[in-house]
Amino acid sequence: MPEAKSTPSPNSFTLPSAESLFEHLADAAYLIDPASSKIIWGNRKAWESLGLSREDVLDHSVLSLQKDIHGLPQWSEIADAIRSTDCFRFIGRHRHQLGHEVVVEVNTTHFELDGGAYFLSVARDITNRVAQDNNAHDREKQLWFALNEASDGLWDWEVASGTLFFSPQLKCMLGYGPDEMEPVLETWSKNVHPDDAPQVMAVLQEHLQGKRSRYEAEYRLRNRNGHYIWVHDRGRVCEYGPDAQPARVVGMVRDISEHKQLELRLQEIAAYDPLTGLANRREGSNYLQAQFELCHRLDMPLGLAFIDIDHFKAVNDVCGHLTGDRVIKQVGDVLKNAVRGSDMVCRWGGEEFIVIAPNTPIEQMGLVAEKMRLAVLQALASQAPPVTISIGVAAATGHSLNLTALMADADSALYRAKDNGRNRVELSPAIAQDKSSKPEPCSIDLKPGLLPTP
Repeated sequence: MPEAKSTPSPNSFTLPSAESLFEHLADAAYLIDPASSKIIWGNRKAWESLGLSREDVLDHSVLSLQKDIHGLPQWSEIADAIRSTDCFRFIGRHRHQLGHEVVVEVNTTHFELDGGAYFLSVARDITNRVAQDNNAHDREKQLWFALNEASDGLWDWEVASGTLFFSPQLKCMLGYGPDEMEPVLETWSKNVHPDDAPQVMAVLQEHLQGKRSRYEAEYRLRNRNGHYIWVHDRGRVCEYGPDAQPARVVGMVRDISEHKQLELRLQEIAAYDPLTGLANRREGSNYLQAQFELCHRLDMPLGLAFIDIDHFKAVNDVCGHLTGDRVIKQVGDVLKNAVRGSDMVCRWGGEEFIVIAPNTPIEQMGLVAEKMRLAVLQALASQAPPVTISIGVAAATGHSLNLTALMADADSALYRAKDNGRNRVELSPAIAQDKSSKPEPCSIDLKPGLLPTP
């Protein structure tokens, strides 16, 4: 007969050390520095569950292991939340050494020992539990779960009570734990960007009133860090009350920040000149057309200046194209700073610029042009060869304003400025208010330049 193993008596049993007990724990345990989020200690499960070594774990912090916590500002807010409760629960995703994610439920407590403050986090791998929950739900709950996992987050609004359910994925997207975010409408509405809120609320109200088949909007939503992310939000009334009024609305939120940033970048490339940062010809043409229509409708004058850098080919030939690019950028900066905020400076092409000045008659436009000429002369006085500009100015007022004629007049004035020696401003003939009258040349006495005309 095999010899039976004896059980130690209570009096002879010696308790193992706390660290030894942690080594046999089924969950990962991490001791964390609250200030830096650095991992001070971890048990065997902590490093094995991530495919790391014990030494590797100690080189990490919460920020490098947890995919849903971004930066020290967010960690600082979470640390405050941990200190405010006995046990803080967070559903997140750990980074595995092989590249995949490990879904974890983390319970964190705080304590002080020997004058130091610490967090103790116990992380349980719930990947299998999530999969089992999916199989355990009935058909409706399975659909809800599938939608939640396929999107960044779901919401469910009980209209009468104002109760608003936020799915764990939505909370995670915004940097919150599953037990945070008060389930009321104001939790969402107060975090919509102020510039976007009126339009978003209007679209939602129109859907509730039956004027839209569904609610759908793109807007900026504030996350835990206080930063705004772009979201695509859509929903629909799914239940009506006895009074035929909306009772329940459900919807889905998707993080589109990367897509939106790319879209805005493409718009910027399409609208602005990459060298000078000024509006490009396409954007300038759109603005000119819009201001023409406005001034035509309101019977206001519209001023236009065509600008050309004198002898620019010599700058490229003598100093090289890099210097030429620098000169173009400097001239653009000077022109932009010399005009009003309501005026647009546009790079028209090569070394050519235009200035569009709504509500500006010919005399005032001439003075603005001379101000720009002198500003360029002074700012680039040290450049060799000297950099000067020639400007042709036109303006017109009234319902007879013709955009094609206005541009042709400004262009003709520019050529006269170049023919008359450059580094000067020439005014076009005033476009007559009465179509039957013939335009007569007009001019303004302008002060001579600060430097001799080249």
